Amino acid sequence: MKNVGKTAPPKATSRARTSVKARLTTDSAESFFSGSRERARRLDRGQKLPAQITVVFENPADLLRVLSAERVRLLRGVRGEPLAVSKLASDLGRDRQAVRRDVSLLESLGLLKTREEANPGHGRRRIVEALAEEYELVATI
Repeated sequence: MKNVGKTAPPKATSRARTSVKARLTTDSAESFFSGSRERARRLDRGQKLPAQITVVFENPADLLRVLSAERVRLLRGVRGEPLAVSKLASDLGRDRQAVRRDVSLLESLGLLKTREEANPGHGRRRIVEALAEEYELVATI
């Protein structure tokens, strides 16, 4: 699996993420870097760029492998509000460790973020939060 690249997620709080869109697509490395150069030129000219997270895969099969049906359900599950991994697993009817692995993968791609917080009387818990209000999947074959 070769992930060509991703643009950095906007540094924003969960309240400010409502206008952020995540786009997962397939394209060539050349096209990814060409688009990155164009965005840099626009920034140099002082133009504002929309808040967007972009993850590009060279191979459509890799995009489909990363975004399995269960991972898409997970993304949908946290879009409305941040949830603890255990609550998310319960809501999805999945094993907590499987959800934790999927969360780690999606976080490494910049699609989710997590934080640890105290769980009174039970140690700590991991909270999962979506970084985008909308996730767009584009696969060109």
